[in-house]
Amino acid sequence: MKEIQHVIRSIENGSIAEELGIESGDVLLAINGSGIEDIFDYQYLTQDEYIEMLIRKKNGEEWLLEIDKDYDEDPGIIFENGLMDEYRSCHNKCIFCFIDQMPKGMRETLYFKDDDSRLSFLQGNYVTLTNMSDEDIERVIRYHLSPINISFQTTNPQLRCMMLNNRFAGQALEKVRKLYDAGITMNGQIVLCKDINDGAELERSISDLVAYLPHLESVSVVPVGLSKYRDGLYPLKPFEKEDAKQVISCIHGWQQRLYREHGTHFIHASDEWYVLAEEELPGAENYDGYPQLENGVGMLRLLLDEFEETMAQVAGEKSEYAGCGGELSLVTGKLAYPFISFMAEQMMGCFPQYHIHVYAITNDFFGEQITVSGLLTGQDMIRQLQGKKLGDRILLPQNVLRSGEDYFLDDVTVQDMEKALQVQVDIVKSSGYEFVHTVLGK
Repeated sequence: MKEIQHVIRSIENGSIAEELGIESGDVLLAINGSGIEDIFDYQYLTQDEYIEMLIRKKNGEEWLLEIDKDYDEDPGIIFENGLMDEYRSCHNKCIFCFIDQMPKGMRETLYFKDDDSRLSFLQGNYVTLTNMSDEDIERVIRYHLSPINISFQTTNPQLRCMMLNNRFAGQALEKVRKLYDAGITMNGQIVLCKDINDGAELERSISDLVAYLPHLESVSVVPVGLSKYRDGLYPLKPFEKEDAKQVISCIHGWQQRLYREHGTHFIHASDEWYVLAEEELPGAENYDGYPQLENGVGMLRLLLDEFEETMAQVAGEKSEYAGCGGELSLVTGKLAYPFISFMAEQMMGCFPQYHIHVYAITNDFFGEQITVSGLLTGQDMIRQLQGKKLGDRILLPQNVLRSGEDYFLDDVTVQDMEKALQVQVDIVKSSGYEFVHTVLGK
């Protein structure tokens, strides 16, 4: 096992660790006499009601701490490295990889291709399984770590090898059976590429993946994202309106059958398909509790439903906002623009003292085919908003920022935008409730 220093970054207030005198800068050496390789080991070994934790203090002293606690109670330790190990990079060269489609000169961390099963467990990232050894699979099973999110792309082994540019990619699918047999909860993803893994190949993939119900709880189908930086890359084609209609028809056919037979819709189309096809979004009941929101599946439906529910509540409280009002702007990508515009019109109808501008930003940085707000850059927003009527403040969706940071993909900061546009910029969480109350100033 590698020698890794598990340095403690901070301690949660009121936690067991704080009570025992564990501090920032201390190092975790062992639990129950066992060395710790990574977060998998740590999570598993700290579950029990009684544990012995060996800590090396900053002054070099070693403390053996006996801890009595509730089962599964977290000791409250936050490590400098969240994985407690080195991050594993992706060894595939997928024909659809978005990182390969980014321009040069961006910050280094944006070019890191992760394919780490531990990030799947901790953060919901999708992994191809090609980077997981048999030992990794055994540890997932032994610790019963779930859910594991898997990028399938296709269940055709030969086609998967081609799409991932990895001769072992087809063989990696055999690991799904091991996870299934062990009862590990999984979610799946298919990045659809036109004339490659769609049509009959998509039908085959769905048919094969149904066999892993109920442990494979859901599978999303998302269209490949194509930036303008594709020189020298595999010649992928964008989906058109009729293509989207065919994908939706295929998925809805399977949903009807699977709901009758298994009580779940299982296979889901991401929101982009409905917008491209100019078809109405499904109702909330079709999304089985929204297991793949982070993959853009049902996000718009949930946003609209939360918005309508919140508007019904605040409509009866109009008197509370009699002295409020003002002019403001909502900024979004082209994908969500029709829905955000609808919400703004509803709000102005109910609260005429508010004047709301809605601006859809064209993604000049990555290319016009990229329509999601999460890939908007600060420079595009600033350039396209200059000279526009913005009012007293701009509201931006939370996903335009990197997690825990205040700057956009191109390193432009929120403060840079405020200075350039001479207006306050507020970040709004992606929920209808937050949308309404942020617009109203609450």
